[in-house]
Amino acid sequence: MQTVDVVVIGAGPAGTVAASYLKKQGYNVTILEKEKFPRFQIGESLLPCCMEHLSESGLLEAVEKQQFQKKTGAAFMLGEKRCEFFFTEQFTKGWTWTWQVKRADFDSALAEATREKGVDVNFECEVLSVTCSAEKQVLEYRDIEGNTHKIECRFIIDSSGYGRVLPRLFDLSKPSAFTPRGAIFSHLEDKNRSEKASNNIFVHSFDNNKSWIWAIPFSDGSTSVGIVSDKEKVMELAENGGEKYKSFIRDFEDLNGRFKESEFKFEPRNILGYSVGVKTMFGEGFVLSGNSTEFLDPIFSSGVTFATASGLLSAKMTDRHLRGEKVDWKTEYEDVVQKGINVFRSYVTGWYSGDFQTIIFAKTIDDDIKYQICSVLAGYVWDHSNPFVKKHDTILPTLAKVIKMREKAQI
Repeated sequence: MQTVDVVVIGAGPAGTVAASYLKKQGYNVTILEKEKFPRFQIGESLLPCCMEHLSESGLLEAVEKQQFQKKTGAAFMLGEKRCEFFFTEQFTKGWTWTWQVKRADFDSALAEATREKGVDVNFECEVLSVTCSAEKQVLEYRDIEGNTHKIECRFIIDSSGYGRVLPRLFDLSKPSAFTPRGAIFSHLEDKNRSEKASNNIFVHSFDNNKSWIWAIPFSDGSTSVGIVSDKEKVMELAENGGEKYKSFIRDFEDLNGRFKESEFKFEPRNILGYSVGVKTMFGEGFVLSGNSTEFLDPIFSSGVTFATASGLLSAKMTDRHLRGEKVDWKTEYEDVVQKGINVFRSYVTGWYSGDFQTIIFAKTIDDDIKYQICSVLAGYVWDHSNPFVKKHDTILPTLAKVIKMREKAQI
């Protein structure tokens, strides 16, 4: 039986950040990844905060070499209303730009760089069972040829994303409180976009804030375009090879004909019911990171940032644990990750209630308020000196109410 220090399940951003960091600390690390890379994945618009995690884990240079599209902000649209956020104008001191990435290329670059650091990265290996104890953890997995193997380790980090290996095996999943939603998407040629449009993600709200369209430009001249809505709407758009989705994208008034004649790079794909939570993020001999913990909604592009943030923190905690230090996994890990999740949960709730739109599309918006919101959109959701982080659960509905009263009085 093979024996290592740490097994990481999943070679996505959370897993590679965790594995690379632990390798730097001198541990023998193995990654088990179910899929073959490169593989398609959504979550293509990064947030500036994740640049810190990539840098600390030693993976930033590998991503830089890919020459992805630089992202400097986010633009929100609702009919004729428009609000742009630029990461150079934010409350929190941090990174002021990031990238828009094709995840197949991004994840492959991270995995290859992690392998080059000496981590044993194994693709097409499906974890079948896991046995945990205080002293050792044993995983059984099946390789591409159908052979089964066992590997023993001192600790497991589950970064399996939507595969949610340990939540599934240990019955840790719990339903999300959000309305079940889905997304349908494709990549399109984008000959009509301006240079300015290349540097932002564009989000168009419609259907009384119940639905929205994303447009994420890439460096090769193509753009990811997706629609998020309730499950029934997405299923309707996906019928007959996505015929209604294609028509909607070409004819949607707020896109101003941007994709009227565009070629679709692949047939539309969809994902349904993606929001899910967990009962706990850790247990004897293991910790969860990335989408194995909780996934909310794609509206603010928080997925990869939570993946890299929790991947890095899980690795740091694992390092301390393996060195014999007493670690408070609840206070120092789960509660910390949950605080960030809760901030974005408030903003996701504010988006679908319309409170977020009321604030950003107000006739006037205070610069300080805009800068503070911008820091949240940049992923700095652990900066509690920011009032829009510290008071996240009340500040959006309260401010939206004040704006509505003020604008009503002006009529």
